[in-house]
Amino acid sequence: MVSRRHFLLSSLALIGARGAWANAPTTSLRPHARREAVRIITADGLKGVLRRAALPGKVACAVADVETGLRLEAENGAAGLPPASVAKALTSLYALDILGADHRFQTKVIATGGLRGGVIQGDLILVGGGDPTLSTDHLAQMAKALKSAGVREVKGGFKLWDGALPYVRSIDPDQPDHVGYSPAISGLSLNYNRVHFEWKRAGQKWAVTMDARTEKYRPEVSTARMKVVTRTTPVYTYSDKGGADQWTVANAALGKGGSRWLPVRRPAEYTGDVFRTMARANGIVLGKPRKLKSLPKGEVLAQHSSAALSVLLRGMLKYSNNLMAEMIGMSASAASGRRPNSLKASADSMNRWAAGKYGMTSTRLVDHSGLGEKSRMTPNDLVGALIAARKGGQLKPLLKPFLMRDANGKVNKNHPIKVNAKTGTLNFVSGLGGFMTAADGTELAFAIFAADQSARSRIKRADRERPEGARGWNRKAKKMQQKLIERWGSVYGS
Repeated sequence: MVSRRHFLLSSLALIGARGAWANAPTTSLRPHARREAVRIITADGLKGVLRRAALPGKVACAVADVETGLRLEAENGAAGLPPASVAKALTSLYALDILGADHRFQTKVIATGGLRGGVIQGDLILVGGGDPTLSTDHLAQMAKALKSAGVREVKGGFKLWDGALPYVRSIDPDQPDHVGYSPAISGLSLNYNRVHFEWKRAGQKWAVTMDARTEKYRPEVSTARMKVVTRTTPVYTYSDKGGADQWTVANAALGKGGSRWLPVRRPAEYTGDVFRTMARANGIVLGKPRKLKSLPKGEVLAQHSSAALSVLLRGMLKYSNNLMAEMIGMSASAASGRRPNSLKASADSMNRWAAGKYGMTSTRLVDHSGLGEKSRMTPNDLVGALIAARKGGQLKPLLKPFLMRDANGKVNKNHPIKVNAKTGTLNFVSGLGGFMTAADGTELAFAIFAADQSARSRIKRADRERPEGARGWNRKAKKMQQKLIERWGSVYGS
């Protein structure tokens, strides 16, 4: 028996090769005829899937055979739409190419002036190396290492250096101030630059805490402060005063108790605040930290190394962590040449790299996470990069499985099509890009982008966390994505 895929590809190859024996050209012809024939055979079916989805806005998609590189079909394949977190797939390839899979980020504690008799004669400096996964636990380990090294006192001051990366106040300034997925960025960051806010009813008032908690530690911080005020809306307000993040929260929104993570806007100071607490727990009293503009030479007394980059990227893609994407992307830009002075400048470096490496000349990203709505990527660009990356064996092992569902929306673990892909979701934006393996083992690379820019333009900044209608739109988009995947599996892999 001959599969439909084998019949299509074999027949189309004959169409493209007709007349090749007489007067053969000296150079190979581009297979326009093969792609056009596939498009004619399948276009009505693809358009039908999109028409039945009835998704407001614009949809762009493309699919190709991984083994041959043959572009099978597309709709608006050259149209640039916001990729949302699908952009993280490109950031991963960028970081792997520039930094290498075994790269590790280093955070160090150095001393100037030497250590004599347990006393550091100069300054103690906490040096950030751009580690996006640095946690309170790691700071505690470094503080303990200082004690083990014999440090009892610091004669000079306690200093911070975060200059490995540029400071960015918010990944996307158009997001509400209180959303944890758009924190600040610097070369010295902690706990994904989020602070834990918890409240409990205490009589007619509320007891509130702001801490840098992990499962093991819960140090309270002074660089982020919360005040409960009498009002209904807005739920949160933010201001930068007195060297700290100053928050207020509406009492009408609190109830009996609860918690949430809030973004940190002063990451270096936040990290220094927590390290100071951990050092004090080990008998080392440090003064109030001060940031340095340049890093002096000193003796390394303690350090922490992150996990290997390949491990970080797998976690970043699985949980779609924006801070990790931005810090890893900017670190790659810094390693490729001059340190970028802004997030956009770093994204521009990645755009140039993608154009040269994968021919992604129509892709214009403004960040590394896909959070900024001005980013644009075309399905054709992404599919081309996916095919090249698959041959290099780099990306697919890092992508998490995309679970197919049955007609009732329940996960179908026995679905014949297996998908490894990166999802992307913003309000009225949905993306999906990666690899699918059909029932007969055919592997395809695909990209699907959808956006209702008109609906997005009507959302007020304060409402961007949960705008009306966004969840319903995104559910329809995800159903459409599955229908497209099922179509491609049926047409090209059965």
